[in-house]
Amino acid sequence: MGIIEVILAFRLIFKLLGANPGNTFVSLIYTISKTFIATFSGIFRSAVNKGIETKSVLEPTTIIAMIVYALIAYGVVRLIEIFSTNKH
Repeated sequence: MGIIEVILAFRLIFKLLGANPGNTFVSLIYTISKTFIATFSGIFRSAVNKGIETKSVLEPTTIIAMIVYALIAYGVVRLIEIFSTNKH
């Protein structure tokens, strides 16, 4: 889950800073992360700010996905802790 969070964080930062989607690394992050945010798309509209050279995009979808995946990870860890403790 940590890897998913990092990929989504990269997506959020790249979109906010208007990274070039033609760059190989940026394109890879967008392609991989698209799978993880697809479930949450359409909840909110993205806010777009067009500058002189770049277009900054705030995607609430990415933020929602990060929160949900963090909660799922927390829940899984807690369940593992509960079931792995020795009950005497």
